[in-house]
Amino acid sequence: MTWHARAKFSWIALAAILTAAVVLRARDKARPHFTYVGGTEDVVYGCNGSVQLTTASLTFRCDQRTVAISYVAVSLMQYRPDISKKVRKMDLNWKLKPPHGGGKKNRYFTIVYNEGGTSHAVILQVAPDAMRPYLAEIDLKSGKRVEVRGYESYD
Repeated sequence: MTWHARAKFSWIALAAILTAAVVLRARDKARPHFTYVGGTEDVVYGCNGSVQLTTASLTFRCDQRTVAISYVAVSLMQYRPDISKKVRKMDLNWKLKPPHGGGKKNRYFTIVYNEGGTSHAVILQVAPDAMRPYLAEIDLKSGKRVEVRGYESYD
């Protein structure tokens, strides 16, 4: 291989590596953002994070805190355009009251669970397009259904 051929190959390899890095970074930024908007946990309003689903638990991670919820402990999961009256009327020790509002698009993912003999709740705001892939996986891994308000199709 001549010097020019090696230099050309090096530039092509460098361009490929930089392109891969840009694509990976864009993919990480494109991950769905879940925002904590209410619940019984010590998390500030608006803490943006991600949800990770393992075989045993659902974990919400944001910069401030990580909340792991065992599927066994879950008593209710809803994805709706508002917070249901059923959840609002629960006698929970709310650290951050559930938001009011509604609309036609589902945006609030609510998880009610029991831990240490008391009921807890986590309310996350997430766009329908971002939540759609999670719905089936949550149903499958938890063995429980997410109650979805039927304003839009999830095909």
